[in-house]
Amino acid sequence: VQLQAYGGGLVQSGGSLRLSCAAFGDSLDYYAIGWFRQAPGKEREGVGCISSSDGTYYTDSVKGRFTISRDNAKNTVYLQMNSLKPEDTAVYYCAADKHRYDANYYCHIRPSYAAGWGKGTLVTVSS
Repeated sequence: VQLQAYGGGLVQSGGSLRLSCAAFGDSLDYYAIGWFRQAPGKEREGVGCISSSDGTYYTDSVKGRFTISRDNAKNTVYLQMNSLKPEDTAVYYCAADKHRYDANYYCHIRPSYAAGWGKGTLVTVSS
């Protein structure tokens, strides 16, 4: 499956953005999907993931602020980001794997994969 992430931009602290990840070439119905981010000088980390059975996981720093969801009809996954903070500034990537991964496990294991990362979308939060 090919993925295209978009929706990033510049936003003030406290603002909101919605990232979209559109899939082409296969249905996302049986995929574990996640949003990951990489800030300058830091390792890529899992932000929010959703399993094929719609279980979700969020890293502690975004709980209560970010929401991952999928629209199977549009073959798209979203990341709604509210109450953004300067420390959320990063390039955000989406990834998907056709496997029955638990969302928590997927968010932790996927950053170690070398392949399957697209261009990402830059989110910049100004203070």
